[in-house]
Amino acid sequence: MAERDYYEVLGVAKTATQDEIRKAYRRLAGKYHPDRNADNKEEAEAKFKEVQKAYEVLYDEEKRKMYDQFGHAGVNGQAGGGQGGFGGFGGADFGDIFGDMFGDIFGNRGGAQSGPRAYRGEDIGYQLDITLEEAVFGTTTRITVPTKVHCHYCNGTGAAEGSEPVTCTTCHGLGQVRVSQGFFSVQQTCPDCHGRGKKITNPCKHCHGSGSIRKNKTLEVKVPAGVDTGDRIRLSGEGEAGENGGPNGDLYVQIRVKKHAIFTREDENLYCEVPVSFTTAALGGEIEVPTLDGRVNLKIPAETQTDRVFRLRGKGVKPVRGGAQGDLYCTIKVETPVKLSSEQQEMLRKFGETLGENHAPKQNSWLDKAKRFFEDLGK
Repeated sequence: MAERDYYEVLGVAKTATQDEIRKAYRRLAGKYHPDRNADNKEEAEAKFKEVQKAYEVLYDEEKRKMYDQFGHAGVNGQAGGGQGGFGGFGGADFGDIFGDMFGDIFGNRGGAQSGPRAYRGEDIGYQLDITLEEAVFGTTTRITVPTKVHCHYCNGTGAAEGSEPVTCTTCHGLGQVRVSQGFFSVQQTCPDCHGRGKKITNPCKHCHGSGSIRKNKTLEVKVPAGVDTGDRIRLSGEGEAGENGGPNGDLYVQIRVKKHAIFTREDENLYCEVPVSFTTAALGGEIEVPTLDGRVNLKIPAETQTDRVFRLRGKGVKPVRGGAQGDLYCTIKVETPVKLSSEQQEMLRKFGETLGENHAPKQNSWLDKAKRFFEDLGK
């Protein structure tokens, strides 16, 4: 199945700014996060990954340029062609083909690569689960990440102790060879040394000649205050080791905020439900409400109905990218008395007999609507 256009996935125009792309990603990542879609987790996870992939390409300026020019092939390592590379030239890259073409015709090969190619290490990801309090106030934590690092037994050469890699006789240390394609001369990665320019005759027993090994690496991660699920923290150079002197990749720490026992979060605002006794709701009073900053007293007016919302300004979250601090919204839930004694039940019956129509306005209104509904059915 063909991949969807990345701009379409994020719902942004091709002229979208980096800020617009980031906002679209945060909105969609929150919408499709599997933890928020328990009833349809598989479909939500697939959409979440699609959104994340689109964001990784469009938010990176270099990748975005390649995508705008070549589409999906430009960011999948196949810019300009299908499985065999451009025009069937067996994996040669776009620059090599045209550089060699015009070099052979005009006697200028300045565009051809003259030595082994350095490869940047792969980026890796890590999911970090944190509490709501850690997300709101920030934290510093240590993580252990399995990654590929240079083999310290052979110093990354791939050769056993006491030996050294030898120059490849096929490419003479260049890492690339020229292959004639009729009128054209095409430069390709050397098939014997795979672009290294050297071959391992006596491989290191620890890395088996690759020059790198898998190792658990412990890193310190500083989580800034205000982050939310879907945010990423980039640790530059902490990804997998590069090859032939290439730079390391990056580590992207993906934030996921755990479910909280009391609060739920939407952007910069927090929400909670507050149970209130029947007598407090009827007569009014003052109750203690928890916030992430501590406890506060909330005044409950007399005749408060269930689902009434009280707003506590400034008791929400300060966004990680700046802006005003959010609020805490408390939704009142009036509790009906339970486990009443016989005496209490009798007192409640007598109390109910004293109530007139004006004491239950919502009930009376609903009963009027129900009465009209049945009258309309009988017509």
